Amino acid sequence: MKRIAVLVSGGGTNLQALIDAERRGEIPNGTIAAVIASKPGVYALERAAAAGIPGEVMARRDYENSQAYTIALRDRLQALHIDLVVLAGFMIILTSELTDAYPNAIVNVHPALIPSFCGPGFYGLRVHEAALAYGVKVSGATVHFVSPDCDAGPVIAQKAVPVLEGDTPETLQRRIMEQAEWILLPRAVALFCQDRLQVEGRIVHILDESGRRTDL
Repeated sequence: MKRIAVLVSGGGTNLQALIDAERRGEIPNGTIAAVIASKPGVYALERAAAAGIPGEVMARRDYENSQAYTIALRDRLQALHIDLVVLAGFMIILTSELTDAYPNAIVNVHPALIPSFCGPGFYGLRVHEAALAYGVKVSGATVHFVSPDCDAGPVIAQKAVPVLEGDTPETLQRRIMEQAEWILLPRAVALFCQDRLQVEGRIVHILDESGRRTDL
């Protein structure tokens, strides 16, 4: 059974999608073992408590810099014997100490179709504001492995979502969460826990249940 830690900074809607998927039996061989918040008082911790999942706070403000925070977080994750780290609305930039400790074992969900509207500065509503300002007709979400560079790791899955006339950043954000993020993230986590993701360079191959590549 692979132990999953979900890192959060806010309301935890993607955490809830993972909790619900685990309850439905959709994450075989995986269990959410810990929820770690980057600041106190976030609603995601209430979601964890309601689900009986241990939650704790590692506040960024308590550390001198990003590297010190990342090292402390890495040490905590290792102490918890975590196999997979999920960034679910986690708003802290982490340094290479974490990706070195968990190569191809940290996943993030980004609310756009990478490489569009991604990288430093593109988070939260800013992503959707940029998409609407550009005038795109389609946006969506991407689940990817985390690398030292922001939003640059190998893509696991993407799903397109239409941009509708009259959309605001808030309505587009909600549609992308409902139609893409809350579907893709549990699926990607399930595939990881079943050892069905194979990374070759920047390409992620999805294996079937017998271990054969589905893209051959």
